Amino acid sequence: MDSYTPLLERSRVPQPSLQKLAVISIFEKLRSAPSYIGSDSDPGTDAISQCLHSTSPAVVDQAVRELCRLVTDSKMELSRGLLELQSAIEGSNSRFVNLFVKAIGFLVHVGFQKNISLFEVESPESHPFVKVLSGGTELHSELVQQVLLFIHQNKGLRIVEVCDFLRPFLNFSVLRMAFSDSSASSFVRHLVSSTASLCCSCPREALPVFKLLMGCLRYYPQKNAEDSKNFISIVEYMVDAYTVILNHLVGVRSLISEAQLCGLELLETVHSQHSDHCKHFCGSEPIVELSKRLLVVQKELGLPYIPELSLPMLSLFFILIRSEFEHEQLPALRLVLFLLKWKNENELQHEYMVGRAQCDLSEELLFVFPVINFVSSPSTSVKEAAMDLLFILEKVLVNFAMAPKEELSLQGGFPSISKPASMIFRLLQQLWFQDQSLPGSFFLNFASTGKTDVKEMNNGSKLWLSQLKDYSLWLVDRRKSMLPKSHSQEIFLTEMPLVLSAIACGLFMHHSLGCAAIDSLAAIGIMDPKLGVTLLLTILFFNNIFSSKGIGFHDMLLKLLGMLPSLASHSVMIPLVVQAILPMLHKNAEPGVLLPKGFTEFMSERNICISMAASIRDVCRKNPDRGVDLILSVSACIESQDPVIQSLGFQSLTHLCEADVIDFYTAWDVIAKNVLGNMVDPVIAHSVCLLLRWGAMDAEAYSEASGNVLQILWEVGTSRHTDHGSLWAKARVSAFEALIHYEVKRSFRTHLVPHIEKSIPDFKKRNMELLISETNPGVIRTMEEFEVKIITHEHITRRRLIKEKKVMGNKIEKLLDVFPQAIFFSGKNSNPKELPGAALLCLSFTPKGGSQEVHAIYEKAVVEIAASLQLSRNIFLALLSLQSWKPFMQRWMRANMLSLNAKAPTTIMDKTSKAANAILKSMRRIAEESIPRSAENIALAMSALCVVLPPEAHGVKSTVSKFLLNWLFQYEHEYRQWSAAIALGLISTCLHVTDHKQKFQNITGLLEVSVTNFALCPFQVAYGSKNSLVKGACGVGLGLSCQDLLTRFEAVNDSNLGQEAFKMQEMDLLGKIVRALSQMIRQLTQSSSDLLESLSSYFPLNAYDTTVMTSELSSKNSDDLEEDIWGVAGLVLGLGSSLNAIYRAGAHEAVLKIKDLIISWIPRVNPSVQSSSFYDERSEIVLSVGSCLALPIVVAFCQRVELVNNSELDHIVSGYMELISELLSVKKSGTFHASLLMASCTGVGNLLACILNEGVHPLEVDYVKGLMELLRKSYSNPYPPIIHFSGMLGVVNALGAGAGNLIHGYPLMISSLTGSEQKGSSYIMGPLISSPACEPLLTSLMQEIFLVAQNSDDHQQQQYAAWAISFLRHRLWSKETKELQNFGHPFQTDAEDSKSVSNSFSEDSTVMKLSLWLMQLNYSGPGVISHVNTVQTVLRCLSQAPRLPALDWGAIIRRCMIYETQASELIPSNSDLKKGTLRVECLQFSLAHANQFDPLLSFLDELSELSRFSSLELNLQSHLFSHLGDLIKIFSGSKLEKLFHDITIYLSSSVSSYQVYNPSQQNLLRVSCWKGLGNCLDDVSVDSPEYMPNIEKCMEVLFSLLPALRSGGILGADQVDSKDEWFEAVNCLAKARRGWLLDILQVLEADLVQEDDHFIHVAKKIQVRARLVKIDSIPLTELGRLKAYILNTGSHGIWDVFIEVVGALQNAEGSVKRQWLVDSIEISCITNYPSTCKEGCICYFPSYVRVINLVSWNYLEVDGEVLQFLGLLCGSCCKYMPFLILDRFTVLSDLPVTLTSLLSEPNWEFVAESVVSCLWTSMERIYNWATNISQADDSHSPSLHSIDKSENAMAAFLTHVMHQTCVYLKDYLPLEKQLRLANMILP
Repeated sequence: MDSYTPLLERSRVPQPSLQKLAVISIFEKLRSAPSYIGSDSDPGTDAISQCLHSTSPAVVDQAVRELCRLVTDSKMELSRGLLELQSAIEGSNSRFVNLFVKAIGFLVHVGFQKNISLFEVESPESHPFVKVLSGGTELHSELVQQVLLFIHQNKGLRIVEVCDFLRPFLNFSVLRMAFSDSSASSFVRHLVSSTASLCCSCPREALPVFKLLMGCLRYYPQKNAEDSKNFISIVEYMVDAYTVILNHLVGVRSLISEAQLCGLELLETVHSQHSDHCKHFCGSEPIVELSKRLLVVQKELGLPYIPELSLPMLSLFFILIRSEFEHEQLPALRLVLFLLKWKNENELQHEYMVGRAQCDLSEELLFVFPVINFVSSPSTSVKEAAMDLLFILEKVLVNFAMAPKEELSLQGGFPSISKPASMIFRLLQQLWFQDQSLPGSFFLNFASTGKTDVKEMNNGSKLWLSQLKDYSLWLVDRRKSMLPKSHSQEIFLTEMPLVLSAIACGLFMHHSLGCAAIDSLAAIGIMDPKLGVTLLLTILFFNNIFSSKGIGFHDMLLKLLGMLPSLASHSVMIPLVVQAILPMLHKNAEPGVLLPKGFTEFMSERNICISMAASIRDVCRKNPDRGVDLILSVSACIESQDPVIQSLGFQSLTHLCEADVIDFYTAWDVIAKNVLGNMVDPVIAHSVCLLLRWGAMDAEAYSEASGNVLQILWEVGTSRHTDHGSLWAKARVSAFEALIHYEVKRSFRTHLVPHIEKSIPDFKKRNMELLISETNPGVIRTMEEFEVKIITHEHITRRRLIKEKKVMGNKIEKLLDVFPQAIFFSGKNSNPKELPGAALLCLSFTPKGGSQEVHAIYEKAVVEIAASLQLSRNIFLALLSLQSWKPFMQRWMRANMLSLNAKAPTTIMDKTSKAANAILKSMRRIAEESIPRSAENIALAMSALCVVLPPEAHGVKSTVSKFLLNWLFQYEHEYRQWSAAIALGLISTCLHVTDHKQKFQNITGLLEVSVTNFALCPFQVAYGSKNSLVKGACGVGLGLSCQDLLTRFEAVNDSNLGQEAFKMQEMDLLGKIVRALSQMIRQLTQSSSDLLESLSSYFPLNAYDTTVMTSELSSKNSDDLEEDIWGVAGLVLGLGSSLNAIYRAGAHEAVLKIKDLIISWIPRVNPSVQSSSFYDERSEIVLSVGSCLALPIVVAFCQRVELVNNSELDHIVSGYMELISELLSVKKSGTFHASLLMASCTGVGNLLACILNEGVHPLEVDYVKGLMELLRKSYSNPYPPIIHFSGMLGVVNALGAGAGNLIHGYPLMISSLTGSEQKGSSYIMGPLISSPACEPLLTSLMQEIFLVAQNSDDHQQQQYAAWAISFLRHRLWSKETKELQNFGHPFQTDAEDSKSVSNSFSEDSTVMKLSLWLMQLNYSGPGVISHVNTVQTVLRCLSQAPRLPALDWGAIIRRCMIYETQASELIPSNSDLKKGTLRVECLQFSLAHANQFDPLLSFLDELSELSRFSSLELNLQSHLFSHLGDLIKIFSGSKLEKLFHDITIYLSSSVSSYQVYNPSQQNLLRVSCWKGLGNCLDDVSVDSPEYMPNIEKCMEVLFSLLPALRSGGILGADQVDSKDEWFEAVNCLAKARRGWLLDILQVLEADLVQEDDHFIHVAKKIQVRARLVKIDSIPLTELGRLKAYILNTGSHGIWDVFIEVVGALQNAEGSVKRQWLVDSIEISCITNYPSTCKEGCICYFPSYVRVINLVSWNYLEVDGEVLQFLGLLCGSCCKYMPFLILDRFTVLSDLPVTLTSLLSEPNWEFVAESVVSCLWTSMERIYNWATNISQADDSHSPSLHSIDKSENAMAAFLTHVMHQTCVYLKDYLPLEKQLRLANMILP
C-alpha cells in the first residue's frame, strides 16, 4: 500500500489533469510492479478500488480507461476487470454508473473478440450484463445501449454466437419480471424494441436475433392486464421490425424462405402465448390484428402460401371457437378469409401442393361448422364475412369430394410436441385415414357411460364417432336425471360441443364415416341445445352440397335430413325447421301442404307426393295425436294408385293403430276394399301385413273380420312368387310376424290355433307342408317363432295324461310273455337242469310268500344248473353262461335280502354285505367240491355276482378276485384257469373306484398267465401258460378289463398315487394289453402283419418297463390251432373289445387299424385281402372265428364315434351274408367249420342289431329278410346242435337280445310309431322287432324256435332253443331286470333306460307331426331328400317344445348328426349354409331334452368323453364348451368331475387335438370355454364344494392360456378374437370366489424379478385385476397393491398394462387419481433397485411406501414408460380427453398440454407444486442423459448408468417433451429453476 500512497495522494489534488496523470502512473506501476505489489496483490487491488470509487470524475474516468487497457493488454484477467467494474457500480455515484456500464460493455466486446469461452458461465447470474441489470434502474438505459452496441460490433458471421451469449441475459430479463416491479417490464420492452429496431439497420443478420427474441417471448409472464399489454406492445415492435426486414430481404432477393418461416415462427410464438394463458386480459383481437399485419406483408411481397401456414390457421380455429364478441369474431373471420383467398389465388399453388405430403388433410374442414355458426349472427359484418368464407369452404368441400381418394403416407420418427389446435387436427386426420391402417385408438374409450358390464371394455375398435355419440347421449340422460357429474363431464358439456361439432362436421365428406358423423352431430345437438340453429344451417348447407351433381353423396342426403326431427324436439326450433322444409317441397308451398288437397295439386310430381306421404307417416309415428288430424291425408295415400304412396299410407295407419288412437276394425271396414285388390304388389303386401298385426287385440270381438284378416295374412305368408323375390320374402316375413300376435287373453281359452284353424282349412296339414318345403332363410326364421307359438299353445291346452293298460305290441311279445309258463310249468321241463340256460334267465326260485330256506333253494339250483350247463371249452358259450348267471344272481341277492328284512333291522349296506357273503361262501364251497364242468360255471357265476353287487360291496369283490386269481395261476387245471381268466376280466369292470390296486392285480395276473416270460420287475419272473385256450380266455379277460381303463382316474383318492400318475399307470397297462394281444396273435398264427406290429408303436414302452413277452406256441401249425380255435378267437375278441379304451387313450388311428384288421380276417367281408401280402390264407382262416364275433363290437363302437361310413356297413353285412351262405352250402364237418358257422351266425345277428338299433343307417328289407332266411336254414337243416344254436342266437340277436355281447348294451325301443313310420318302405331303420315289413317273417321264425324249445326230440336242441328265446325275453323285459338289479339300493340304472315320458300327444299335434317327420328322415332310400335347412328348422322348433313324444330320440338325433354329410352327396350344396350347423342344432336339441330322454343324455355323455370330444369338429367342441352351464344341470356329480378334468387335460395336454388347431381356432375354443364356465358359475353356488374346485381348475388352465392383451396400434390377425376372449374371461372370473380369484391373480415377489418372457404372465394378472376393478368386482385397493411394480418396470408390454390400469381408475375418486399421479411422477425419478439406496430402503411389495427424501437414493432411473403412464392418466382426466389418440408416443407428445390442463383444474391445483417439483427433477435427469448421449460422452456421472440403453433412442424426444411441459408449468418453479429451464440447449 505504501508503494501507491503517494500516487493516490496526488490523485486527490484539485487539478483534473494532475489527477489523470496520477491515475496513469498508478496503473503504469501496476503493469511493471512485481507480483507482491502487482494488480492481484492487496496493495494493487486497494489502489484500483480507490481509483474506481473516487468522487472525482477525472479519476474515475481515467481509472476506468486504464483498467480496460490492462485487460486489453492481458495484464489483467477479464473476469477480474469485470469484477472490479461491477463492484465499483454498487458503491459509486449515480453520475458514474453509465461510465462503468460502458466499460463493462467494452470489456465484454474485447473478451468476446478474443475468446467466447471466457463467457461460459454456470448460471445466468454470472453473466456480466445480468450483474449490471441487478445494479438498479438507472443502469437500464445504458445497458440497453451496450447490448445494442455489442450486437452491432459483432454482427456478421458471429451473430449466432452473439445470440447465444445474450440468451441467458434476455431470459433473465424476461423471467425476473414475475418477481420484480414494473421497471423490469419497462426494461424488457425497451430492450426488445431497441433490439428489433437495430435489426432493421442490419437486415441480413437480423433473423438469428429475431429468433433469440422469440425464444425469450416464450417465457414472458402474463399475470395481469399490464403484462398482456406490454407483451402486445413488444410484439408490435417486432412485427414492425419484421416488416422492414422482410421488405429489404425480398428486395435483395436474399433469405426469403428463411424470413418467411421466421415470421411464421413469430406467429406461432404469439398464438402459443395466447392459447397458453386462457385468462388473457386483452382478448384475441390484438393477436389477430398483429397476425394479419405479419401475413399481409408476406402476401403483398408476393411470397407463396406455404404448408407451415396451417399452424396459424389451426390457431385461428381455436380463436373462432372461443370468441364471444363481435370485435373478436370479425377480425378472425377476415383473417381466415384472407388466408384462404391467398391459398387459392397464389400463382405458386402447384408448388404448394407438391410440397404437401400425400396424406395431408385440409385443415379447412375444421372451419365449416364454426363459420356456419357465425352465419346466424345478427351482425351484418360478421354474417357477410362468414358467408364469404363459407362460399370458399363450399368450393373446397366440393373439390375435396370429387378428388380421388388420397393414399396414406405414414411418416416415421417421433411426433412433434402437441398443442391444443394441432391435437384437434391430428384427431381429424386419424379418423379420416383410420381405414388405411393408421395405428392407434382413442382416449374416448376411457369415457365412462355408467355401465359396469365387462363388455363395455372391449370397444377399442369401435369408431370414435360412435363412442362420441354414446357418451353424449349418456350425459344427456344423466343431466335429465339430475345425477351428479364430474368436473371433466361439466367441461365436456360446456366447452367441448362446438369443437366436437367441428370435427364431426369435417367428416361429413368422408365416404365411409359420413353417416356416423351425422349421428354424432345429432347427439351433440341434443346435448347442447344452443347449437340448434347452427345445426339447422349445417343441414341446409350440406343439403345443397349433397344435392349437387357429380358429388356422389345422395345416400347421405336422407341421413342428413333425418336430423330434423331431433332438432324439432326443441320447441323454439320448430318454426325454423318448418320454415326450412317448406321451400324444399315447392316454391309456392304453403303450410297446409300435408292436407289431402296437396296430393291433387302435386299429382304430376311423384317425388313430392312420395315425400308428402313419408312426412305423414313420420308425423303419425312421432306424434300419433297430431297424426289423427291427418287421417284424411292418410286415406288419400291409401286410395292412391301409386304402390309406394299406398304402402306409406298403410304404414301411417299402422302407427295410428299401434298408438290406439284409431280402432283397427273400424278402419278395416273402410279400407278393406282397397286391400283385397292390391295384394299382388309385394311392397303393398308388406305394409298391409304390418297393419294387420294390430287386429290381434280385438280379434275375439270381431271374429268374422279377424277371420278375413287371418286369411289374408296366411295367403301372403304362403305365397310363392318368382319375381321380386327379396320383396316378397320381406312381405311373407311380416305376414308371419303378424300371425304370431293373434292370440287373446288366456282366460277365454280361445287362442291362436283354434282361431286360425277355423279360418284356414286344413291349417295343420298346410302349415306342416309349408314348413318342410320353405327355403328362404328369413321366412324360415319367422316361421320357427310361429311354430313355437303353436307348440306352446298345444302344450297348454293338451289333454291330461290318462294311464292306460299296456297292450302287447306284436305276436313276438305275446310269445315271450307266455314263454316261462309254457316251458317251465308244463310239467315236463319243471326241473331247471333240463333247460339250464333258460332257467338262469327266466326262472325265479323264490317261493311265493317267502321262505327261510330260500338260500338253500338257490344253492341247490346252482349245483344242478352248473352241472348241466356244458361249456365244452368254448369261450363263446362261456360268455353266454356268464351273461345268463347275472339275472340269476340278481334274484338270489334279492331273495336273501328279503329274508334278512324279517330279522333284526339293519342298514341296507349291512344287509347287502351279509347276503353277498352268504352267497359267496356257498359258491366257494361248491366250486371247490365240483367237477371241472361245474367249476367252470361257478367261476363265471361268481363274477356275475360281483357285477350285480353295488360299488360299495368292494370287500366281496376283492375276495372273489383273490379267489379267482388263485385259480388263474393253477397251471395244472385248465378248467380253473380259463374260466377264472374270463371272470376276472368282467370283475375288473365293476370294481369300486378306489379298488384300483385290485384292478391292477387282476390285469397283471392275466398278462402274466397269457404271456411267457412276463415280468414287472427284474426280480419277478413268471412263466405264462402254454395252453392256447387259457391264452384265449386271458385275451377275453383283458378285453373286458379294458372297459374300465382310463375312465375313472380323476377320482383317485390314494394319497400315494396322484391323478396323473394313476392315468399313466393305466395307460401303461393298456399298452401292455395291446402289445400282448397283438404279439400273441402274431405268434399263434405265424402272421407277419405289419399292421399288427404297428399297433405297439402307439403304446411305446416307458423307461422303467422291463416287460418281456414271448410265446411257447409259435411252433404249433395251423391244423393244431383249428382244433383249438377258441384260443385264437379269444385273443381276437379281446383285441376287438379293447377298442374303446384305445380310443379313450387318443390313439384313433390305432382304432381304425384294428377295425381294418378284423374286417380283413373275415373271408368274403374283405375279398381284397386275398391278394394282399399282409396275411397268408391259413392265418386268415384261423383268425376268422374270433373276428366274426368281434366285428359287431367293433362296428357298434365305430358307429357311435363316426369312424365307419354307410358303404362300409353295407359291405360288411353283405360279406357276412356271403360267408354264411357259403358255409351252409358246403358239405363239410369239423370243429373249425362248425365254430366259424356258429360265430358268423351269432355275429351277424349282433351286427344287424347294432346297426338297426342305432337307428342311423338303413338296411334294405329284402337284404334283411335274406339274412333271416339263412339263419332259419342254419337251425332247420340237419346240422349239429351247436349250429342250430348259433342260428337261433342269430335270430334273437338280430331282434336285440345281445347274447354273448358283454361290451355294449343298446336300447331296444318297441314302438308302434316306428312301425307305422316304416310301413311300406323298402328300408329298415330302427329296431328289427318293430319293423312291420319283417313282422310276418320274424313271427314265423320265433314261433319255430318257440316250438323247438317247448317240445323237441333232440334235448340239446331244445335246451339251446329255450336258452336263445330266454335271452330275448330277458332283454325286452327290462322292467323286471331293473327291479332285480335295484333290490332296495339306490343303484344307477343303465343309460338306455328311458325316463318316464308322457306320450299323450294327439296324432295331428304339431310336435307329433314334426317328431314323426324327423323320425322318417331319409337320405338313402327313394323319395324326396329333405334340405338340411329344413332339418335344422324342425330341430330348432322341437328344441323349444316343453315336451316330446316317447320316440327313440337317441337314434333320431344320431341320424341327424350324419344327415348333412350324407344328404350333401344327393342334393346341391347351399353356399349360404355354414357347414356343420346341423350337427350343432343336434347338440342344442339334445341339451334341451336330455333331462327327459336318457338316450339323449347318453349321446351327450359320449360326446363329452375326452377321446370322443377330441375327434369332434371345431364348431361342435365350441358349442359343447359354451353350454357347460346346461351340462351341469343334466350330468351327475361324478360325470361332471370327470368332464371338468377332461377339459383341463384337453386344453393343457401337449398331445391333444387342441394343439393341432391354429391360434384363431384355439381362441374360439377358449372363448367358448370361458363362456360355458361363466354360465356354470351363474347356476352353481360359489360355495359348492362339489363343483367349484373342478371349475376353478379349468379356469386356472384357461387363465394360463389367456393371450396377452394388446391395446390399440396395428392389430394382428387374431387381435379381435383375443378381445372377445378377454371379455368372456373377465366376465367368468368376476363370478368366481373372491379368495380363489385373488390367489390366482397374486403377483409373488419372485415374479417381479423375472425377465420379459415371464412379464407377460404378470402383466396378464395386472390387466385382469384392472378390468375386475372397472366392473366393481374387486376393490381398487387390490390394484393399488401393485402400484409400485406397475410404475417401476420397463418390461415390454407395460404399455398395455398402463391402458388397463388407467381405464380402471376412471371411476375412482379424485383423491385416488391424484395419489396415482403424484406417485407416478415420484417413481419416474427413483430407482427400482432398493439395494442401491443408502437410507430409508423400501420394499416395493406388497404395498407402496412413499419416499419422502429423494436425496437418499444413489441411482436414479429415468423411465419413459412411467411418463407414458403419466400421459395416459393426465389425458384421461383432462378436458382434452375426447381429442386424444391412444398411442404410446403420442401420449408423450401430448403431455405438456394434458398435464398443464389437468393441474389448472380446481380439484388438482393443490398437488401442482409437488408434481412440478418432481417433474423438474425427472426433467433434469433426462436432460443430462440426453446431453451426454448427443455429445457421445461416456464420462457422465454414475447416477446415469442405471438408465437402460434401450431408452437412448427416445432421449432427445423425451427431453423436448419434459422441457416443454416444464415451460408450460414454469409458474410453479422458483426463478433459478426457470432460468435454468430457459437456458437449456436441447439436443
